[in-house]
Amino acid sequence: MPTDIDRQIDRANAVLHRSRERYTTLSARAKKRREAEILGRVGRIAASAGAIVVAAMLIGWFVPLGMGGAMAVMALLIAVTLFFGLMPARAEVTPEKFGEAPLATLPLQTEEWLDRQRPTLPGAAMPLVDAIAARLDVLSGQLRMLNDGEPAAAEVRKLVGEQLPELVKGYQRVPDQLRTVDRYGQSPDKQLVDGLTLIDEEIGQMSAQLAQGDLDALATRGRYLQVKYRGDDMAE
Repeated sequence: MPTDIDRQIDRANAVLHRSRERYTTLSARAKKRREAEILGRVGRIAASAGAIVVAAMLIGWFVPLGMGGAMAVMALLIAVTLFFGLMPARAEVTPEKFGEAPLATLPLQTEEWLDRQRPTLPGAAMPLVDAIAARLDVLSGQLRMLNDGEPAAAEVRKLVGEQLPELVKGYQRVPDQLRTVDRYGQSPDKQLVDGLTLIDEEIGQMSAQLAQGDLDALATRGRYLQVKYRGDDMAE
């Protein structure tokens, strides 16, 4: 007959398994984006090299290139390869630029930004970061059909592009040695976890309303401004 300890171990194993599944999914998405970027670089190198070779062949029909011409073509091929191979990856979008992002790409940009903040966040927040990232991935697909001018779109932008980054940045402004110290009954670590929990739930509600086509309810949510003040309080 299983004891209380056995049941606790089973629950802990179940939580660990779910966390691993989420992390694996997120890692797969990050790997897919990296692979797409590498393929894009290879494609640009191949296209440019092909254009150089074709141009050299056409010129060679009329003007013999000789050894010097061949060396020049080789130099161009090497230069193109180095240029596209070493070209910096696309610039990382910061929360200050989220307002300029198309609505459908905003969740992905927020997800990537949030992923870069992991080293500065407490371990207790990691499962919530994973859960929010997974919800943002779903939300990104749903927003493709939502008009950016609708009130519902403004609510999504406010939560995903403003309040979530403000909460995290408010926590990051707190000195490391004070993040576990209780103030007014809660530590900044606990405030962050509570805020991320609310955001996770709110994004889930938004996705549900988008799936049901209930844009009026989504447009009038507005009750989430408390997260902004939680972020500001942590910075004081």
